[in-house]
Amino acid sequence: MATQAPPYRPVLPGFPPDDPAHGDGSSIIAVTMRYAPLAFLLGMFTPVLEIDGQDVPALWGRVATSVALGQHHVHVHVPYLMPSRIGTAETTVIAVPGRTVELEYRAPLLSFLRGNIGVPPQTYPGLVAAVALLVLAVTLLACGCVGIVVNATS
Repeated sequence: MATQAPPYRPVLPGFPPDDPAHGDGSSIIAVTMRYAPLAFLLGMFTPVLEIDGQDVPALWGRVATSVALGQHHVHVHVPYLMPSRIGTAETTVIAVPGRTVELEYRAPLLSFLRGNIGVPPQTYPGLVAAVALLVLAVTLLACGCVGIVVNATS
């Protein structure tokens, strides 16, 4: 499914009004790339952004790129150690004259999940599972500490 910013639509999320900076009728694709605070180690890796198979220099945060009018394929992933790519996500957008197509990419919290890309706001994939695993680990740690204290006092 393509994301489009038609000229006849009022201001809606993902479909901003005409941008005076595009006086020449060009279009921009802007991708905001984020990772969750629980996945802070992803900050050590630079995300890969490709538009129509061409690498676009990217960092975490907002990256805006001028594009030709028409349909474009947007692909994002994070290079990692094991597996070599995590959070792969892709979408197709349609660039129209004088508009900025705003996209948001959210990296997953678990490395085997896909990322989310689309019109903002997006959610972090795997958030519920990651929080459940964290609660389980803290509970096991607390039980272990209580067991050591009880065993030491008897």
